[in-house]
Amino acid sequence: MAEKRLKVYFLGSGEIGMPVLRKLAESPEIDLIGAGSQPDRPGKRGGKLIPTAITRTALALGINPDRPESVNDGTYLEHLRALAPDMVVVISYGQLLKEEILHLPKFGCINIHASLLPKYRGASPIQQVILHHEAETGVSFMAMAAGLDTGDVYARKILKLTGLERAGQLEMALGFLAADTCVEVLCGIASGALTREEQDHDLAIVCRKIRKEQGLMDFRRPARDLEAMIRAFDPWPGACFDLELPDREVRVTVCEAEIVQRAGEPGSILECSARRGWIIACKDKAISLKTISIPGKRVMPATGFLNGLRGAPMRIKIAKDEK
Repeated sequence: MAEKRLKVYFLGSGEIGMPVLRKLAESPEIDLIGAGSQPDRPGKRGGKLIPTAITRTALALGINPDRPESVNDGTYLEHLRALAPDMVVVISYGQLLKEEILHLPKFGCINIHASLLPKYRGASPIQQVILHHEAETGVSFMAMAAGLDTGDVYARKILKLTGLERAGQLEMALGFLAADTCVEVLCGIASGALTREEQDHDLAIVCRKIRKEQGLMDFRRPARDLEAMIRAFDPWPGACFDLELPDREVRVTVCEAEIVQRAGEPGSILECSARRGWIIACKDKAISLKTISIPGKRVMPATGFLNGLRGAPMRIKIAKDEK
């Protein structure tokens, strides 16, 4: 008799979950009985409804995903109960699951979290790893509990970092790491081969959702921190500063920069020429801007932007909260 496959229901919204969903759908050991994601939301331009990354992936796999306004809605819970999943797998979903749904599956709800718990619980682990210059990160397979990422951990998979990662790229790297190991881990949980380990809550670090205003650069900080900020906030919200020109003020988003051995008053422009580049002093050293963007324009070389200004005087505006 063929071994019974593990009945899995998948919940997710972000791009990090795309490789995991594909792996579960392809695995002969998994019976993917359904998938759920956040509802389609109006886009910024024209108000057209935009599906989540998981909804798009599910449809491409021939799965019509559930898109409840609330995962804890009674009608949705009854639908999930009727499916009788052995396990619900959650990754970057965006809604809190109440106790009723946490205890519904035979083997519980398993969250794949994008950090090595208990470090960086919460909404922005990928950005925080970059901002804090961590040497490694990874994914944790956790039994979901009522608290914020407080559940027992079944397995951690480590990814070494180079110090050059950008948040969007790191998100996908972690998604593929989770996908490569998810079937083995989930089957290990179901078989009892993997045991739960309580997190050391004294070592917990909680990170909140990134806010748009956090992208404003303060050049009184070390150059190393600002360069990390540029990578951590790519693609959103972007690391930016306001540039004062004779006739207008322009918000400049820095897409790529490197640290250089220069010194000056923090926020002062040390160089701004097509030949020598655009160099801005920080608390220590300086950063050389390589590529930037401004509202309404595509990413461009920093020197190209300077050429367009034709030598006009410029000054970096110091925000009120930086004084």
